[in-house]
Amino acid sequence: MVGSGGSFALAHRLRALREEHWPDVAITQADLAAAFSADKPASVPLLSSWESRTHPKAPPVGRLAAYATFFATRRSVEDRPFRLLPAEELTPDEARRRDELLAELTALRAAGQESPEADRGSRRDFWFFPDRNNITIVVAQLPKAMRDRMPYADPTQPDYVELYTYADLDALIELHGHIRALNPRSRVRYRIASALSPDDYTSHLVLLGGVDWNVVTRELLDRVDLPVSQVGRHDESEPGGFVVGRGDAARVFGPRLARDGDRDELQEDVAHFYRGPNPFNHKRTVTVCNGMYGRGTLGAVRALTDERFRDRNADYLRKTFPGLPAYSLLTRVSVVNGQVVTPDWNLPWYRLYEWPEDGG
Repeated sequence: MVGSGGSFALAHRLRALREEHWPDVAITQADLAAAFSADKPASVPLLSSWESRTHPKAPPVGRLAAYATFFATRRSVEDRPFRLLPAEELTPDEARRRDELLAELTALRAAGQESPEADRGSRRDFWFFPDRNNITIVVAQLPKAMRDRMPYADPTQPDYVELYTYADLDALIELHGHIRALNPRSRVRYRIASALSPDDYTSHLVLLGGVDWNVVTRELLDRVDLPVSQVGRHDESEPGGFVVGRGDAARVFGPRLARDGDRDELQEDVAHFYRGPNPFNHKRTVTVCNGMYGRGTLGAVRALTDERFRDRNADYLRKTFPGLPAYSLLTRVSVVNGQVVTPDWNLPWYRLYEWPEDGG
């Protein structure tokens, strides 16, 4: 049986792609049906059933691949009639966008195939916001010196990709699709920290990355009475760390690096996870996922998105901080052969510090 929540989320996403992906191009269901028919016959009633606001049907995965290919490249709509390019004609950058979009759509489809009982259970997921208000994921922009070294991050270049200018991009991709799937009736957006609007500040905020580059993380942590602070990395030779307490009693938790030839290899990062009221609007929340390095930030995100660990980690938070409006956890994030290992907070080794210390 198809779970209605996931089906509505997928229908909403497909409709948004057609109506909003290229705001300057009007794309009708008939346009898409004609383009998709080059691969396999399609019709307006068929597309309408996939986008239905009342009784949506889930398209086969092959049809989702057509959506992903069509919306991966603006070449699809350069001329009328619009066309579906063969996948082998996509550029490497277009192919990357296709793969990312297809992964998002198939995840939404999979969520929609859960039973109604499973769908109701998913509402206890940490990233579900029952008030249906706006959710803003805030990331930093890479420093200009870094962007200058990347041709795809130069807006004057033909192959410019805005997302290449973002820090913590892997964490953003991991989290954005997950939150959208769980909150189909909320507006979920991502923003660069330096470009937030006043309305963004008063939504549910999810902050990715630390005080070095994310100015909103820096501003928010200054407004929250936490016994945890972050020592920034002023240059690559200073790994920094998180400080708990003050004065002589202060403890520093930092990442672990090992020398490999002429460079340092990250073996273990430290990440800070925080959830509490938004200081700009106490009816909304703020969540911080912040590592000393990008893989620490990704580890903090994956602790509550990885399908193998998210439920047990969310249960740990509920049991440790029952009913508390604000709480915080410092966690180890193991890095093995360059890959992030999702932390299991039920294992004491991963937990470096918790606040409130007594869970109340």
